[in-house]
Amino acid sequence: MDVFEYIKEKERSLRSRINSLDLKNASDAHLRQLSYFISHSLNNTLNNSWVSRIHLFFEPGSDPDVQSVKNPKVLDFYRDWQTRIGQEVFLGDWMLVDQSRIDRFADVTGDRQWIHTDPERARNESPFGGTIAHGFLILSLLPELTDTVNPERPPYPEARMVVNCGLDQVRFPHPVKASSRIRARTTLKSLTPAKRSVEMVNRIEVEVEGSGRVVCVADSVLKLYF
Repeated sequence: MDVFEYIKEKERSLRSRINSLDLKNASDAHLRQLSYFISHSLNNTLNNSWVSRIHLFFEPGSDPDVQSVKNPKVLDFYRDWQTRIGQEVFLGDWMLVDQSRIDRFADVTGDRQWIHTDPERARNESPFGGTIAHGFLILSLLPELTDTVNPERPPYPEARMVVNCGLDQVRFPHPVKASSRIRARTTLKSLTPAKRSVEMVNRIEVEVEGSGRVVCVADSVLKLYF
């Protein structure tokens, strides 16, 4: 829906609400005055020249983000991947998260809390019945889980460079118990083209084998340069 149609739709909705009021029998004069004011304002807005200019500038189905893009590689990539927005674009292989991997992460980060590194104590005191992986360990595994760091099989071979811009809305809904296997699903959320690049946002969900539980959800923001 373009800008003009959006305004028209809002107008129809508002007029419908106004008409649903019993204005003829309303005893409140202010209510009748308000109805007149709203109706008059809508007519003036829709007849305003700037609304017409917006309608002419944005043709139906056009994308304003693409208007200024001249780089043919950017346009080709954007138009190709735009059709996949909202779709799952990758499903990774299962990966084992064993105690050895957890311990090595603890050594690197200095986070040696017993709930991660002491199996005996975790069996006796943890509500999970054993050790669990660090949430940040699962997060750090996302590049490998999504197979985006394989130089022999780059996910976006058209781009000359891919930059990790960070993560949005990171959550760990459930823990990952030691010796579990996990994998990642990637769904394309959005694309934003620029002169020499495309910003890509992917929703990544990590699940545990056998349970169907999602243990990590994050929106990965990438910048692809062409």
